Amino acid sequence: MVKHSAHNRLTIGSNPVGSTIYYYILKGDLMKTIKIDLSKKLNSLEIIPLADLHIGDPLCDMALIQEKIEYIKNNENVYCLLNGDLMNNSTKNSVGDVYGEKLTPMEQLAKVCVLFEPIKEKILAVTNGNHEFRSYKWDGVDLMKLFCLQLGIEDKYANESALIFLRFGDQGTHNRHLPVPYVLFVTHGSGGGRKEGAKAIRLADMANIVDADIYIHSHTHLPMIMKQSFYRVDTRSSSVLQVPKLFINTAAMLNYGGYGEAAEFKPTSKETPHLFLDGKAKQFKAKL
Repeated sequence: MVKHSAHNRLTIGSNPVGSTIYYYILKGDLMKTIKIDLSKKLNSLEIIPLADLHIGDPLCDMALIQEKIEYIKNNENVYCLLNGDLMNNSTKNSVGDVYGEKLTPMEQLAKVCVLFEPIKEKILAVTNGNHEFRSYKWDGVDLMKLFCLQLGIEDKYANESALIFLRFGDQGTHNRHLPVPYVLFVTHGSGGGRKEGAKAIRLADMANIVDADIYIHSHTHLPMIMKQSFYRVDTRSSSVLQVPKLFINTAAMLNYGGYGEAAEFKPTSKETPHLFLDGKAKQFKAKL
């Protein structure tokens, strides 16, 4: 059920632990900004960023995708981000084997909708990937927006990138029982080169765009986790605080072969990082 208010706020359902998710769209802003308030009863949160599934490619590891979805569905404190290239979407105008696809673009869209329908309330944000963008570039059809419209989660859609303000948990009496706040910046990404160093640079460069706690990038198919330190200015108190920044690059759910093998790319791991957030104090980490 969706409730509308005078403040351009959408309240979308309730999750298994009684949380309410608010999605705010700041009109006039160039960057999509989403505010999410989850339950104060959550002591921790696990977020799985899923990207580069390439559904429709004959090398897509569908069993692994279904395993991840079942894990999200069956654990109340586990959520996900969908960070582009869910569909392979080879076309006659694109790189890739259009004749070798297991599913047509329309069938790929239908498959993705069916797969994620059971966990649509646990999808925090959806971004567009370069593979989906092919249909918009040549025909003006936004596949990821259609996906979100079909699932009734269009307010979670960010065409390019999303800045997510996430709050949950309880900091205790010493901090007036306020929820723990986190800021995540998410984008599918582009480029990156063949070498690991180039891909790491592309990931780290996200911090040049906006100040956040956690940066999530995809596209390069190389699972990666790294941390940096940063001095954050507080103008209200005229102070500065040294804080950590966490950077995550997601894996692809593709077996080796096809275009990647023909172009002499290295095989990559399908183990994508999971993000872990604490609900009592601002602490965060990622694990493979």
